[in-house]
Amino acid sequence: MLSDEELLRRASGGDLSAFDQLYDRYQDRAFRLALSICPDRGRAEDAIQEAFLAIWRSAASYRAQRGTVAAWLLTVVRHRAIDVVRRDQVLATGSSVGPDAPDPSGESNPARDALRNEQHRHFQALLGKLPDAQNEVITLAFYGQLSHREIAEQLGLPNGTVKGRMRLGMDKLRLSLTAGTTST
Repeated sequence: MLSDEELLRRASGGDLSAFDQLYDRYQDRAFRLALSICPDRGRAEDAIQEAFLAIWRSAASYRAQRGTVAAWLLTVVRHRAIDVVRRDQVLATGSSVGPDAPDPSGESNPARDALRNEQHRHFQALLGKLPDAQNEVITLAFYGQLSHREIAEQLGLPNGTVKGRMRLGMDKLRLSLTAGTTST
């Protein structure tokens, strides 16, 4: 069985069979994630379709040093699902709602947007510095919305191992975040 990285590398070269295998491997997790964000199955399916189309088009942009294929792929799905929800809200009400929406005054807030983007990049960088095993379980829990038990089943690991990796990774993230706030 080919690794996720190898399948994605082949897909970036236009290998549709490799992309199909990657899709089959992640479609269930991706759908659960999209469904946790979108209000109904139809919207979640739209998000998945858009996400995997984006993944096909941008497979070459994946960088292993920034995280696992699973983390990257589920991040794309999460962003597409959020986009679908926002698009629906705009169409339904004529305006955006939620924490990422523009100010009600109609003015954009570049400082807020820049800060949010920087915080996201910083967190992704910290996550990328974790050992792969810890990065993977945290990513599956956060982006994939999977429980410890579901992660253990997906990875073929004992539940205690998943919990231990999660705890170690979260402790490292907490220390990194605390060190970052005390040094500024």
